[in-house]
Amino acid sequence: MRIVVIGGASTYTPELIDGLIARAADLGLTTVTLVDPDTTRRTVVSAFCRRMVAHHGSQFTIEDTADRRAALQRNPAYVITQLRVGGQNARHGDELLGRRHGLIGQETTGVGGFAKALRTIPIMLDIAADMRQFCPDALLVNFTNPAGIVTEALVAHGGVQVIGLCNNAMTAQRGIARTLAVAPQSVQIEQVGLNHLNWIRRITVNGSDVTAHVLEQHMAELRVADGMHVPAELIGMLQALPSGYLDYFYMTNAIVAHQQSGVPTRAEVVMDVERRLLERYADVHLCEKPAELMERGGAYYSTAAAALICSHHLSDGATHVVNVRNNGALPDLPDDVVVEVPCTVDRRGAHPLRQAPLAAVMHGLTCQVKSYEQLTIRAAIEGDEQVAMQALLSNPLGPDALHVEEVWHDLRRSNADWLERLYGPLAM
Repeated sequence: MRIVVIGGASTYTPELIDGLIARAADLGLTTVTLVDPDTTRRTVVSAFCRRMVAHHGSQFTIEDTADRRAALQRNPAYVITQLRVGGQNARHGDELLGRRHGLIGQETTGVGGFAKALRTIPIMLDIAADMRQFCPDALLVNFTNPAGIVTEALVAHGGVQVIGLCNNAMTAQRGIARTLAVAPQSVQIEQVGLNHLNWIRRITVNGSDVTAHVLEQHMAELRVADGMHVPAELIGMLQALPSGYLDYFYMTNAIVAHQQSGVPTRAEVVMDVERRLLERYADVHLCEKPAELMERGGAYYSTAAAALICSHHLSDGATHVVNVRNNGALPDLPDDVVVEVPCTVDRRGAHPLRQAPLAAVMHGLTCQVKSYEQLTIRAAIEGDEQVAMQALLSNPLGPDALHVEEVWHDLRRSNADWLERLYGPLAM
């Protein structure tokens, strides 16, 4: 089996390789090709990954290249996308865009997430076109953010098999298992909604419902926690555990005020972490992923990605929380939108399990964000400025009608290198 990783020079990549090492025998893995245009980073990361593979006695080969089409021509079974168009500098710009206008500054939601989607969707559709030509039977596993929007663009317009992956569900499941002092595989979570906009409504351990106990425990922890957290009462009101990304919607004013106080952007923090990680990866004596990798985020990404690919390859029917076409799983949302729900996975793909309708307090926000996501996809494909401003206006974290044009023009200026392809040159 061959796997191609697009965005292979990411500092996440050793995390992914660690997961593939653990599953290599089950997969019959022979080659992992790391594709990335950044030759310097790719050389460092691929060399470290080779040392990891050798250290663990695995038999598969790590290749690296800047030539995406050449890699795809070698007929991989799986293509993993984990790319960041514009790198961390563009992420920093996304976060500052929000801050300049008194809005949430974040890379996957709000105006920053919108900018990232516009840069990313055209590239992802180019990758899908290459896959249709060179490896039409391959499964695309998308980890690229904003994962829900990107996956929906691929489902609607990519013409390839695709499953969207996020590590948050597995991180939550493992955290609950630690809290309850039980084995992770005994915990099942009913996480529903959209990517980065979801709620855990039910938790079982070996089939026994422990939701009430976990919610009460979480509420108790919040009552004594320091820092910026949703109030414990919100958990009781929702009767569910909200994703951490819902803080941006539930605590907008507090988070905007915190960001306006001059704290570093997350991009600045990550750039420092990445600098240190690349220094560690360049150490020829390092053969295992360093502890500093946990600072990068993406905990359990390797476990989630490798387990998903293994379920697909072995057709084991295991349950994974992933991003797929709804197909009636959430009956109060259209069938053709992409949702993040528990799915059984086999050789034919990911099959969403039917869920109860969303509670009204969840449904309204979900529908508004989904409308924004669909407008964003149109804006990224059609290059229509009116549609782009409609997307901004419909985003719950976006600007109001008096400022939407100002924010859009600022976004275009700060992303001119990428958006000129869509919208033409900026008027002087």
